[in-house]
Amino acid sequence: MTGVELVFIILIFITAFLYASVGHGGASGYLTLMVLFGIETSIMRSTALTMNLFVSGIAFFSFYKAGHFNFKLFWPFAITSIPAAYIGAQLSIDPRLYKIILGIFLIIAIMRLLVQFRMKDKALKSLPMIPAFGIGGLLGIFSGMIGIGGGIILSPVLILFRWADMRQTAGISALFIFVNSVSGLAGLSINSQIHFPNQLLLWILAVVFGGLAGGYSGSHKFSINGLRIILSLVMLFATYKLFMG
Repeated sequence: MTGVELVFIILIFITAFLYASVGHGGASGYLTLMVLFGIETSIMRSTALTMNLFVSGIAFFSFYKAGHFNFKLFWPFAITSIPAAYIGAQLSIDPRLYKIILGIFLIIAIMRLLVQFRMKDKALKSLPMIPAFGIGGLLGIFSGMIGIGGGIILSPVLILFRWADMRQTAGISALFIFVNSVSGLAGLSINSQIHFPNQLLLWILAVVFGGLAGGYSGSHKFSINGLRIILSLVMLFATYKLFMG
């Protein structure tokens, strides 16, 4: 193993830790690192979705076990996002357009990592079904199209509209990411677009351990704000490379 490969593995461990702490799988972070380390585009979607699968599953288990999951808030988004992610994964995208869309989602991910949403003294509102179906479908399309799980958008939506509290949001987003990642990978397999690096097993081990540590930290109220800022700066640099490259 070269020094560069070791650094990459350490960074995806940290990324999994940070994302799992807020109920996410980390695909936008893994895509960031793959851009920075020059990983070929053909393996990015399937690899990110696969690592997403492991970390979001671990994160969901952590938040579910801690009592932070509401199925009634989950299913209206998932029922449309699952088929949409399957369809989105089968869409062919021009590499330049892919980079632009990915860059936009990385900017949203940066904002999500840096901004701490507060809901003190605010009552939760009932979830309207029709908007939830629409949001789920839209997020599903983009999930499959660029190789993320969609939780990076769903989380702020749930919080800003006061449909769920912070930790409920993490539990819902984690399972949402998991099912979309499964659906996206199934869609990629139809057109034989699943390609993995030789080091995939090492990468999976790194994100599994990071996800276990992050899921426990997030569900037990530990603060890791400094690391979030560092990851956000790395993602900002990757976004610059995507737009300027």
